[in-house]
Amino acid sequence: MAMTLREMNLRVFQRKAIPHVFFQPRFEPWFDWHRQFESLPPQLEALSVRDAYDLIGASMRTVHYYTGQPDPVVTTYAGDVQIDRRQEGDLLKERFDTPHGSLYQTQKFTIDKTWRTIEFLAKKPEDLPALRWLLERRSFAFSADKFRQGATFIGDRGVPQFWVPKSPYFALAQQLMRYEDFIYALADQPREVEVIMDVIDGTYDSLYEQLTSSGLLEILNFGENIAMAYLSPRYFEDYVIPWYEKRAGQLRSAGIFTHIHIDGYFRPLLPYLAHLPFDGLEALTPEPQGDVTLEEMAEAMGDKILLDGIPAVLFLNHHRREELEVCVEAVVKLFHPRLILGISDELPEAGGDESFERLRWISEWCRTQP
Repeated sequence: MAMTLREMNLRVFQRKAIPHVFFQPRFEPWFDWHRQFESLPPQLEALSVRDAYDLIGASMRTVHYYTGQPDPVVTTYAGDVQIDRRQEGDLLKERFDTPHGSLYQTQKFTIDKTWRTIEFLAKKPEDLPALRWLLERRSFAFSADKFRQGATFIGDRGVPQFWVPKSPYFALAQQLMRYEDFIYALADQPREVEVIMDVIDGTYDSLYEQLTSSGLLEILNFGENIAMAYLSPRYFEDYVIPWYEKRAGQLRSAGIFTHIHIDGYFRPLLPYLAHLPFDGLEALTPEPQGDVTLEEMAEAMGDKILLDGIPAVLFLNHHRREELEVCVEAVVKLFHPRLILGISDELPEAGGDESFERLRWISEWCRTQP
C-alpha cells in the first residue's frame, strides 16, 4: 500500500525513509484571504482548503490555523475576573478590572478582515501589579475533543499539530505588552517582570500535564515567532532557553516530537540552533528575505529537521519562477531527508494565480525526488 502523507510526516521526525521529498506548504491564510475577496484562481473557486491541498497532493500541518476548526488549547479566567467587552465600529474594546486598577486592550478589524491588537494590556510599570493579578487567574487546558475534531478534518493529509502558548518572555513581548514597553519594564524593574514570567509559566503546569498524558499527540509546535527584533542573545540565554529546555523536555519525555517557529532575522542565534531542545526548526527564512544563507543555516543546525525553508517572497511575481526552482533544489540538496519542505513562513496573500501554480510545480517536482 502507498504511504500516506500522515505516515510520511511522522517518519521524517522518526528519521525513517520516505518515498520522496515531503511537501507541506501551509497556504491556508492565502486561501482564506482570496476566498473572502472572491479572487481565488478559477480552478479553486468550488473547492475547500482541503480539496486545494488534495489537488496538488501536498500535506497539511496545523489543525486550527485558518481551517475553521477549534484551537485545542482553551484559555479561561477565574470567576472573580470582571471583563467588559464591547465593539465600537471596527474596534473591539476590552476592560479587565482588578484590585490594582483596570487594564485595557483594543483590537482593530483591518481591511484584510482580521483582528489586530493595537492596544496592549500593560503599558507602564504601574500596570504590572494588575497584570500579575490577572495572569494569576488565567488558566490553560488541552481539549482532546477539539483536537480530535481538527485531526479528523486533516485526516491522512499530515500529522495533526497545533502550537502551545508562548514562552513567558514572548508572551509579554508580543501579546501582553507593546514590545518597547516590555523592554523598558524589564530593564527598569527586572524583578517584577521576572515574577510575572514565573506566574505565566506556572499557569502552564496543568496544560503540560494534560498534553503529556493524553496519548493523542505526536508532534507539537512552539509558535514563538522568534526574531532578533524581540530579543538579544543575553535575554535569549537568560529567559528563553531555560524555559524551552523545561517544557520541550517534558514533551520529549512523553514521546512527543517538537519544533519551534523562527521566522524573522536570526543571524545572532545561529550558534544556538544545533543545541536547542527541539527536533525541528520551523520557518527559518534565508536570503533574499532573511539575513542568512541556506548554507549558513545548514551548517548551524546540526542534525535538526528543517520545516519550510523556501522564502515566501519567491512566490511573488517580482521574482522569476526560475529563482524559486533554484532555491527549492538547493533546500532539498542541503537538508533532505531531514526536511519538511514548505514556505517560510506561509504563502503571501498578495500572490495570485501564479503563486498557486508555483505550489503545484513544487509538489509535482517533490514526488520525483527520492
